[in-house]
Amino acid sequence: MESTKQFSPSRRTREHSGAATRRHFLRVSGAVAVTGLAGCADTVNNLVDGDDPDGADGGCGSAKPADTVSEYATHPDEDVSLFCRGLRRLGYYPDEVVPGSVSVNWTFPINYVGHTAAKSSPVPTSVGETILFAGDTGWVHAYAPDGEKRWSTRTGATELGFHGSAAIVGDTAYIGGYDGDLYALDIETGDLVWRIRSDELEGTLAIGSSPAYYDGTLYVIAEYGSPSSGALWAIDAETGEPTWKDDRIWGQPHPSPTIDLEAGRIFAGSNDGVVYCWEFPSLEFAWEFQAEADGEEQEDGAFRAGAEIKGTVAAHDGFGYVGSWDNNFYCIDLEDGTEEWAFETDGSIMSNPAVDPEEDVVYMGNDDGYVYAIEAKSGEEIWSSDVNGRVIGALSVTAGSVLAGSYDSHLYALDKETGDRCWRVENRGRVTSAPVPVDGRIYYAERAVFSNYYDDDEETVMDEPGHAYCLVGDE
Repeated sequence: MESTKQFSPSRRTREHSGAATRRHFLRVSGAVAVTGLAGCADTVNNLVDGDDPDGADGGCGSAKPADTVSEYATHPDEDVSLFCRGLRRLGYYPDEVVPGSVSVNWTFPINYVGHTAAKSSPVPTSVGETILFAGDTGWVHAYAPDGEKRWSTRTGATELGFHGSAAIVGDTAYIGGYDGDLYALDIETGDLVWRIRSDELEGTLAIGSSPAYYDGTLYVIAEYGSPSSGALWAIDAETGEPTWKDDRIWGQPHPSPTIDLEAGRIFAGSNDGVVYCWEFPSLEFAWEFQAEADGEEQEDGAFRAGAEIKGTVAAHDGFGYVGSWDNNFYCIDLEDGTEEWAFETDGSIMSNPAVDPEEDVVYMGNDDGYVYAIEAKSGEEIWSSDVNGRVIGALSVTAGSVLAGSYDSHLYALDKETGDRCWRVENRGRVTSAPVPVDGRIYYAERAVFSNYYDDDEETVMDEPGHAYCLVGDE
């Protein structure tokens, strides 16, 4: 589908603006209060890097949190918690303030597989008393904020586990696995409520997306192997019965469905470089948007490679925001699927953006090793900040900060007004989950550490499993 609007206000070069230029390193040991499944206590260092040695620089630690958060950023139902927080997938937490300096409070091993997809992100219950973590060997874990493990459940997704995140609705968590099955688990006990097997979904290869939930129905994107394709499914949340599907999607989609109730749209991207959109709640197909795919033909010419859309679209003010492997970050009109603007970068884009709807600013991570702040309406760059590695996980924006995980094995906190680095925390592996702030704590997960992963002549060896983390502010 051709775009009717060609406005492209900010075409990237290799000059980057807005990153902090003065470096001050403060290494602080972070005591690990709790260990997980491996049963060994490690110490993870906290590396604080910013203009203020105490870490309380700009928006980090000094911002004023919002007293309340509207359902625009969350969900109409108070007992629902989703990946990137709400139906619009904004990753917006104005009620949270990132501390000026942090340490690791507790951690446990969770990821063991070399699969390079972003790892599953933690999801809290609506009141934050339980945090769910899903790993890449098929385990789902429930932890209290203080690090007490409440339960662990092993599912059938043992080969590649989970890369999508849970949708929590009341006392039930819903999550899809790389075994192609969809699971419903009891929040209090971890017991299986129901399980939809792959053959009930017409032979799914995998479910890498995170479910959306609205009015008793789950919406989830499923992947199929031969041909390379996908489908949007509607599932009855209480019974697990499939009620509707549209299998027009090409290219084994990973992104999660986004719902904009005001616009009356549900949509998701795929590996064919297309964003597919349906009317909501009628589920009549509305439009598709095609990114600039110029690679080899796939599936007998059904689509081309080169513009894969891996991230989930964020919806704000009638527009969708998403990046592509064609190096462009797009703003798409949700009414008709036309391109409003495109922001060209020096690298492919896999991560999910975050949006501050109050300031009309979109934050985007990139394979070129930078995080960008972009004006939502015009597409003009506000700042860019160097995070020393690819950013493939989801971003989160709080009252004063942007949180981003990097391939350099650090979690970064950036001042959301300037892009200046407030601090960064050194971890073991590449940080590819969303960092999720809850009641002054920050939860996230990383990939395992491997030797020779990209060396075809040497055996790949896992040096250390990837861990889940909880950070707290230094007193």
